[in-house]
Amino acid sequence: MKNSMTTILSLATIALASSTLIAGDTTTTFDNGLEGWSISGRTTIDIAGGNPDENLHGILIDVFGADTRNSTNLSFLGDYNRFGGAIELSIDIKVNSITFFNSEVPRELVVDLRDFDNNNGFPWTSTWYSLGVLDSRVNNEWVTYSIIIEDTASLDLPAGWRGSGAEDPNTFEPILPEGRTFASVLESVDEITFTTFVPGFFFGFTNFDIQVDNITIRSIAGPCPADLNGDGDLNFFDVSAFLTAFTAMDPIADFTGDGEFNFFDVSDFLSAFSVGCP
Repeated sequence: MKNSMTTILSLATIALASSTLIAGDTTTTFDNGLEGWSISGRTTIDIAGGNPDENLHGILIDVFGADTRNSTNLSFLGDYNRFGGAIELSIDIKVNSITFFNSEVPRELVVDLRDFDNNNGFPWTSTWYSLGVLDSRVNNEWVTYSIIIEDTASLDLPAGWRGSGAEDPNTFEPILPEGRTFASVLESVDEITFTTFVPGFFFGFTNFDIQVDNITIRSIAGPCPADLNGDGDLNFFDVSAFLTAFTAMDPIADFTGDGEFNFFDVSDFLSAFSVGCP
């Protein structure tokens, strides 16, 4: 037990000392370039007319749908549990035109969080949520679409969220594959997309003229659990307090709340420490 405890404490000290991954609020305003984003592969940045100034502008002709996607910017990908609980995803969109057979039409907008791990013949496993409707006749000014995920570690799909990656044998609707959960997808997000490709639906050839700005992922966690000395900052003193409490098996170091003191408590503390204080 003593050797195991020493190993865990050493790992914690090394990880905290060398950690460079700090989860925090990230917004792509396109003032500094694409930062991994495109609109169905289109990468045109307009220097004016955004919300404000620079914005991503996509003009798509005869396509089935439009998606603003990113599979390279690690600030928007990976394990969403690093944010320490609740997070918000948001995007500003201006719809100049969506036409189908020369008539303006609405298209539903969903946020789709994709994990490319799938053994069912589908390109990915995902969980998705409807953010609203894009319609130039109603919202041809800048509109913010957003969703708050209250618990990134939830096993069940939260209200309004649905899954894809497998097919219901009776209704043929998209569902999460067997053995996959909401949390397991959010532990490994390989691509985030704000898209009109609603899983399970098909569309005809459509033309899009849309602008995108201020794509954001941000933590809205309340308390700061890693601030063990209560001074509002996360620093060496909190690390020291955790290591001291962990060694003494003080309940404040039981970050999993299971009454035991092991690597999982260290891991949870490291995650909370990397998030920072709101």
